Amino acid sequence: MIIIGELINGMYKDVGKAITKREKDVIQHLAQDQVKAGAKILDVNTGPYSKNPKDDMKWLVETIQDASDASLCLDSTKPDAIEEGLKLVKKRAVINSTSADDDRMDVIFNLAKKYNTQVIGLTMDKSGVPNSRDKRVELAAKIIAKAMDHGLNANDIFLDPIVLPVNVAQTQGLEVLEAIREFRLISDPPPNTIIGLSNVSQGTKFRSLVNRTFLVMAVADGLSAAILDPLDKELMDALISAELILNRHIYCDSFLDAYRKR
Repeated sequence: MIIIGELINGMYKDVGKAITKREKDVIQHLAQDQVKAGAKILDVNTGPYSKNPKDDMKWLVETIQDASDASLCLDSTKPDAIEEGLKLVKKRAVINSTSADDDRMDVIFNLAKKYNTQVIGLTMDKSGVPNSRDKRVELAAKIIAKAMDHGLNANDIFLDPIVLPVNVAQTQGLEVLEAIREFRLISDPPPNTIIGLSNVSQGTKFRSLVNRTFLVMAVADGLSAAILDPLDKELMDALISAELILNRHIYCDSFLDAYRKR
C-alpha cells in the first residue's frame, strides 16, 4: 500500500502561513514526520490562496528535498506550477492530477511523458463527479486509453474514483468501492487505484473512525494507494492490520512495530 502524506497543503492555516513567510522549519518537520509515520510519497500543494503558485511550488520542492528524500506528488490545478516543481524533483514524481477531459489530459500527459512521471487520473469530467460505478469505469477506461496514446503505461496511472463525503452522499461510498474493484480489470497490467481518503469524512463528527473504516474496506477491494494523514496513528494501525489479514506481511505479536521498523 502506497501512502501519500497529505499535510503539506497551503489550505491548512499553518502551512499557508509557512509558505507565505518562507518558514522552512515548519515544512521540513511536516515532511520528516510524515515519512517517519509511513508516507512513501509527500503531496505538495501550494493551496488555493497562493499568489504565485510557480514560485511557491519551487520553494516547497527545494525546502522538502533539503530535509527528506521521499518522492513528491505535485498537486496543482495549474500545469505551469506543476512543471516548475518537476524541473527540480530528484526522484520520480507523481502529478496530481488530470480529469478525464481531453484538453486537460493532453497537457498533463505531455508533462508526464516529458518528465517521466506517474499521474493521478480523476474519474470526472466537465459534467462533474459521476453518480454511478459504471460511469466512473467508463471515464477510467478513457483516461487509460489516452495515457497509452501519449506513450505512458497503464501502471503509470493512479485511477481515483473520487470519494464524496458520507454525510451528504452516503450512497456513493459503495459505488466507489465497487469502482475500485472494476478499475483493476481495465488493463493488464492493471492501473493503480487511489483515493483522497479525508474526503469521505468531511463534515462528519467522527472523522478518524469514518476514515479508517473506509480505508480498510477499500484496501480489501484492491486499493493501491491513498492520500491521507499518516500522523493519525489509529488510522495507520488499521491499515497495517488490514494488510496483515490480507497476508501481505507475516504475523507476530509486535506486528505493528515490526511493520513500522521495516
